[in-house]
Amino acid sequence: MRKVIGVFAVLLSALMFAGRVAGQAAKAPQPAEAQAQKTPCAPDLAHCADTGCSDTPFDPNLNRQKNIVSNAATTGPAVIKTLAQMKAMGNPKHFVEGGPRTELQTPPFEEGKKISVVAFIIAAKAELGGESCNCNLQTPAETDNHLVLVSPETLTTFPLPGNVFHNRELQSITAEFTPRVRKAGHPNFTKETMDPLINATAQQALLVRVTGLLLFDSEHFIRHPLVRVNNWEIHPVLGMEFCTTGTNCTADSNKGWKSIDNQN
Repeated sequence: MRKVIGVFAVLLSALMFAGRVAGQAAKAPQPAEAQAQKTPCAPDLAHCADTGCSDTPFDPNLNRQKNIVSNAATTGPAVIKTLAQMKAMGNPKHFVEGGPRTELQTPPFEEGKKISVVAFIIAAKAELGGESCNCNLQTPAETDNHLVLVSPETLTTFPLPGNVFHNRELQSITAEFTPRVRKAGHPNFTKETMDPLINATAQQALLVRVTGLLLFDSEHFIRHPLVRVNNWEIHPVLGMEFCTTGTNCTADSNKGWKSIDNQN
């Protein structure tokens, strides 16, 4: 009888161990090669329409907004906005994915308006996974850079040293370098240009003046929410300047600002 009980205990222990291993395996991330990969719908950016890929979900009107390089708004003057004003912007009430963006392009929203915002950039993230607007292409030259912008109040609340990036990002607004604008005369609109400038600051936060078009990222409003305050972005970025004199540059003066187009 004791032998039977002993054998049963061994078998039970083995089953429990196997169950734990299986549970851990189920929670473990899949190897990169096993995860679903997006398939580009164009051979390169030159052959990628401004409506992007016709995959699902697909919003050609959103993609057109993201892919603007030049129009009447881009050549006109920029309206100065604060980061606080962008954070206070709400959501549309009647927007339907794939539908017209009329509500977004009229007051109080005015998507497509050229604006200029002074903020601290704490990160420039590569987006190499492929996006519909860029035909799911996945090279650095053919993808966006996601720029994380925060206020001085955020830096005061969450100072370095410490593991503060996530808390800072929760209070952020997004701007985007796009490959089409990069190709149209702004080769320095890259993560590689921004990283050394950010890293050279004491708080890993570079004061910048960002100029671009106001955009409501309706894809992330409907699905795949990001870590940030809301879904209003500066997208695409048309101009990026950084303060060469520390943190005393202002939105309404050119003193101290240097365009990254002139950064070696």
